Amino acid sequence: MNDKRSSIVGFALIGIIILAFSWYNTKQFEKRQKEAFARDSLAAAAAIQNGAVADSAATAADVAPELEQPEEEPQYQEDFLEAASKAETAYYTLENEKVRIRISSKGAQPYEVLVKDYYTYDSSDLFLVRPDKSLFDLELNTNQWLNSSDLNFSPVESTDSTLTLRLQFREGAWIDAVWSLAAESYMADYRLHFVGMDQVLDQRTGQMALKWVLDVPRLEKGYQNERNYSGVAYQYLSNREVKSLGKRRESSEETFNSTLRWIGFQQQFFSAILVSENGFPAGKLVNSFYPEDNADKSLMQSGAQMTVALDTRSADFTLPFRFYFGPNHFYTLRGYDEGFEKIIPLGGKVIGTISRYIIIPTFNWLSRFIRSYGLIILLLTIMIKLVISPLTWKSYSSSAKMRVLKPEIDKINEKYPRQEDAMKKQQATMDLYKRAGVSMWGGCLPILLQFPILWAMFRFFPASIELRQQGFLWCHDLSAYDSILDFGFKIPLYGDHMSLFALLMGISMWGYSKMTMAQQPSTQTMPGMEFMQVWLMPIMMVFICNNLSAGLSYYYLLSNIITIGQNWAIRKWFVDEDKIYENLKKKANSKEPVKKSKFQQRLDAAYKAQQEQMRQQNKKR
Repeated sequence: MNDKRSSIVGFALIGIIILAFSWYNTKQFEKRQKEAFARDSLAAAAAIQNGAVADSAATAADVAPELEQPEEEPQYQEDFLEAASKAETAYYTLENEKVRIRISSKGAQPYEVLVKDYYTYDSSDLFLVRPDKSLFDLELNTNQWLNSSDLNFSPVESTDSTLTLRLQFREGAWIDAVWSLAAESYMADYRLHFVGMDQVLDQRTGQMALKWVLDVPRLEKGYQNERNYSGVAYQYLSNREVKSLGKRRESSEETFNSTLRWIGFQQQFFSAILVSENGFPAGKLVNSFYPEDNADKSLMQSGAQMTVALDTRSADFTLPFRFYFGPNHFYTLRGYDEGFEKIIPLGGKVIGTISRYIIIPTFNWLSRFIRSYGLIILLLTIMIKLVISPLTWKSYSSSAKMRVLKPEIDKINEKYPRQEDAMKKQQATMDLYKRAGVSMWGGCLPILLQFPILWAMFRFFPASIELRQQGFLWCHDLSAYDSILDFGFKIPLYGDHMSLFALLMGISMWGYSKMTMAQQPSTQTMPGMEFMQVWLMPIMMVFICNNLSAGLSYYYLLSNIITIGQNWAIRKWFVDEDKIYENLKKKANSKEPVKKSKFQQRLDAAYKAQQEQMRQQNKKR
């Protein structure tokens, strides 16, 4: 019991001592703080009176050397690098008539890029690279890994068109980042000149890592349309094949081991492209899109981490690169002879050929004489319709022949009403078509032959920078959607607005489908086909085109109207269906033997086999 009481007393005394010691330390600390504050205040006042301190908000650390912190350990082995890491960042400008490039001394990297003569959808200056939204970094092994983006390069030469920034490692060893910008060009040369670095670089490495990351800004009106045509493009060095990554995907990445010639961060109408004369032997490309409500108005983050070969045993060598910051204009990109124009999504071999060598030259030729792009699209549509008018005539003529043969088809249907006679009915129908000189595919084939042109136009309009911010009628930008009514909320698959061009296009498509179905004989109409063609397809196209380029909807509207007019004119003035019927009837009733096609021969053989099988079954019964 006494032991227990002694333990309690001991713990109590210890607690009292701890509390008393804490109280005493607190009082002493407060006393020292008051003395230091008074001393620092007097020193600051004296410094202000003597003009030594310009800022009245100077802190005690600025005027109290007795409170100096211990010096930090050097981060780099070389004194030059340590100084470069602590130097103040400076900015330099290269500028010509096309582009203005601000370069940061920290990493000698692009800090801001303004593309001149172009503006964003809200009429602001168009910055393809924005401050603090990009990173261009070189990672080197000099017996310690270092990143150029952590180090400030020192200026050697600076003019409006040339800039040389130097990163000194030691006496006689440095890297010069040499920038130059020619007049009237979107392309800037960027060379890394290594001098005396054979004594600095780790001989075992033989390469460095180059990392480029860019937050690509939103520049256009429609987020979804802009996103559909944006991503990362790259070209292989060996075969100059151009591929793309990231389009229409939330995020994507690709690792490559084949040498790339260049990589480009491609927005719908503008691109930032890095070219390596020696190529990138390996690396990784990534791309991810920001949500539509991103506060920084960023569209996507694109990144590339690539290896670059180094001649570590040479005392003097250069790595040549080039940057392109500019518009995705077909002839501008093609002028650099690097295959840049292939990043414009104009389609594959067939569709792309039509776009590159027919549509684009015609479009640009018309733009030399006409300033309104709405009128240019109208004339282009008329020219296309004139070119394919023989196909339109062939299609309508075949449909007319099928239509006037309907009485004869009805007679065949009456002759073979039973289901088991379906093969015989089809054989008789084919024989009638053959005698009358009518092809079952005569109406469909000309339409199918027009699809490449229609698809080429579908790819051309949303990717054509010529239409960007060009107004026509109620539309302010033919490259984006037009809106006559903003809902303030989103309708799934449709959007938050109503495009009048898309709506008129749907109505014209409905009218054309209605006319076409009325001209088709009932024997050619499959169940449900009329509803699908007359109603479902126009409604689907309205939903699809509501968020696409207004120029595309406008083209389809004009195309439908002109086709309706062509068909009406052909029927009224150029086709006499009574005369066609008489000619076809004479051919059909002719007794002359008709050479059967291979398809009809196979149909006859199938019919005979079916009849033989039925006879064998009847015998067994």
